[in-house]
Amino acid sequence: MKVVLIPAIVVSFAALSACSSGGLTERNVECAGATVVGAVVGGAIGNQLGGGSGKDILTAGGAVAGGAVANNAAGC
Repeated sequence: MKVVLIPAIVVSFAALSACSSGGLTERNVECAGATVVGAVVGGAIGNQLGGGSGKDILTAGGAVAGGAVANNAAGC
């Protein structure tokens, strides 16, 4: 449960922050989409590493890092 909850919270905050300034525009939707996809991919990669509680930490860290990298790559 924790493995899913932490990345879901991070993705929610990232998606909401992309839409917070200036309302919902096509650019904001693109930024939110890039962040969500990056977080999912990063979380999936992080989930493949480590074991025990380290796996949870790497999954959450991968989700945060993936979302940040994808957001930056999209120019948001």
